[in-house]
Amino acid sequence: MRAVSIASGSKGNCIYVESNLTAVLIDDGLSLKSLESKFKELNINAEKIEAILLTHEHSDHLYGVKAFLNKYKKVKIYIPSFAQNFCLPGLISLPQKQIEWYSVSDFFIKDITVSSFILPHDSHFCVGYSLLFGDKKVSVATDLGKMSNQILGNLSKSDILFLESNHDEQLLRSNVKYTARLKKRILSSQGHLSNTNCGEALVYLVKTGVKQVILSHLSEENNTPLLAYTTVKNVLKENGIIEGEHVCVDVAFQNQVGTVFNF
Repeated sequence: MRAVSIASGSKGNCIYVESNLTAVLIDDGLSLKSLESKFKELNINAEKIEAILLTHEHSDHLYGVKAFLNKYKKVKIYIPSFAQNFCLPGLISLPQKQIEWYSVSDFFIKDITVSSFILPHDSHFCVGYSLLFGDKKVSVATDLGKMSNQILGNLSKSDILFLESNHDEQLLRSNVKYTARLKKRILSSQGHLSNTNCGEALVYLVKTGVKQVILSHLSEENNTPLLAYTTVKNVLKENGIIEGEHVCVDVAFQNQVGTVFNF
């Protein structure tokens, strides 16, 4: 069983999770050529993939789905049923026979139990996922403007956690390339988690048993891997949690595959 970030950021997102019997993608915002190249690098057999779990309709999470489904006909894409209310072009254009509209928070894909939960984000719908097989749990929450007790509850006790650490607030506020409106959107409760927000959430989550976190969806404009890691590490340290001892912190990248976690 393994999990790996294939790509993470505003230019495309994809996470691969494999169990004993199946494999799934969480989002696919990459071109088919790029994704298959990364599969080759990771020695991933695309024929084992049976599902794509879509978090929301933004192109950096959806862009590559149609091409992937058209080539791999047995793959289903799982989308919360309430997303049908919005008649979104990106969803309407998908091969309808391969869409599974799920209406309950928990469902099964072979030996994986999938649990979804709502995330606050400036999209028509946005969900996070927890994948459970045996006593192992992988969770993903990569686009959310604020943390809540309900979300923390869903992420708690994860063995592997992909959690958004999008921006450094000071870098964002001083970025002359961004309009005031865009900055306001990112900083809002429907935007993205900052490095500090991420660290504060982890203070709680580490106490529930989270041992490995991958900082995800980093902004290339308003963050760096080192800054995200250092900020989160310092927030944890201020609360008596030592990175490398109580929890391990890794970083997902936009243009290269991440660490492969086997468990």
